Amino acid sequence: MKYLITGLGNPGEEYAHSRHNIGFDVLDAFAQKHELSFNPGRLADMADCRFRGKNLLLIKPTTYMNLSGKAVRYWLDKEKIPIERLLVIVDDLALPLDTLRLRPGGADAGHNGLTSIQEMLGTDQYPRLRFGIGHHYPKGRQIDFVLSSWEEGEKPVIEQKIKKSIEMIESFVMAGITATMNQYNHQKFNIS
Repeated sequence: MKYLITGLGNPGEEYAHSRHNIGFDVLDAFAQKHELSFNPGRLADMADCRFRGKNLLLIKPTTYMNLSGKAVRYWLDKEKIPIERLLVIVDDLALPLDTLRLRPGGADAGHNGLTSIQEMLGTDQYPRLRFGIGHHYPKGRQIDFVLSSWEEGEKPVIEQKIKKSIEMIESFVMAGITATMNQYNHQKFNIS
């Protein structure tokens, strides 16, 4: 059984470790834990592994956020992975910093990466792990905020949430989306 785990972000040093690139950072941490390395592939940097009898293909699209759907569609089709075994890890402005939320589908909420995926898949019904990045920015400064780096005081909670995100990916693969949502969606993280 094969799964496509997609972390959203933008390629390039200028975007590295920004709020908008948390999907890349989660997959990098997952790869580090499982001793994987990413290699350039078609439309994405890729790594794959076996995890408790399941095959996982991890991708970080190199298409830039606005065209993430091209990479997702290509790899789902190429590997013949059904949409319910896709998991997209995405930053979410609508969620507070202390929150992670797994969902089986839903609106893109103005997120360009999710909009692109929805357009390419023809549906908004695909699993996503929404990583709350907070929303404390002045009016009209949303783009600057999502492309900014984490503040020093936020880094401990981000590290906790990245670790928990790895657990949630593993649970999604082994136990399924419903059991994972029931176990993790209510948890909050301490912000110092």
